[in-house]
Amino acid sequence: MTPPAGASEEHGIPVFRILHVSTGNVCRSPITERLTRHALVARLGDERAGGLVVESAGTWGHEGAPMEEHAAEVLLEYGADPSGFLGRELLDEHVIRADLVLTATRDHRAQVISMGHSAGLRTFTLKEFTRLVRAIDPATLPGPDADGGVVERARALVRAAAALRGWLLAPSAEADEVYDPYGAPITYFRSVGEEINAALDPVVTALTGVPART
Repeated sequence: MTPPAGASEEHGIPVFRILHVSTGNVCRSPITERLTRHALVARLGDERAGGLVVESAGTWGHEGAPMEEHAAEVLLEYGADPSGFLGRELLDEHVIRADLVLTATRDHRAQVISMGHSAGLRTFTLKEFTRLVRAIDPATLPGPDADGGVVERARALVRAAAALRGWLLAPSAEADEVYDPYGAPITYFRSVGEEINAALDPVVTALTGVPART
């Protein structure tokens, strides 16, 4: 069973868990996880960003493996921290605990939803979620300084995105995909990093209520 809204806590403090999913959990999802963390801290600071817990796993995850060297290099170029990362295989417990699951591809999304745990309304591809978030009026979300803070704002954002899903379809199937750079040269990893970073920017803005610094 999925825990009720508001039940997720860490050290007695309410948290909102974001789970990024790819295949091996050594390229795309580590990049997405660490770029998300980096962006959240940049906008909220360490203490406030602590309410948003960001993790990742892979549908065929290389358990305990380090991220790919090129993935780590891309993160460093963005000023994000690749250190200490270990790959994980996606487990039921990860899906159960997640308040929002963002996948690299539609196939990953389908695999997560097929695991059950009422995951359908909180599982999106990253690019799908970005498209939906862009259509949500931020004035309809709780302010980040209101009761519940960024955690309650994040929960409201997911509910609003789920309600819009059937109305804002992708222009093409490929529009919701982030393709796998595994085994590719660093130039391709950089292009994937740019793609992920661009998709994350409006998501992090919506989650925090704080736009990126220009």
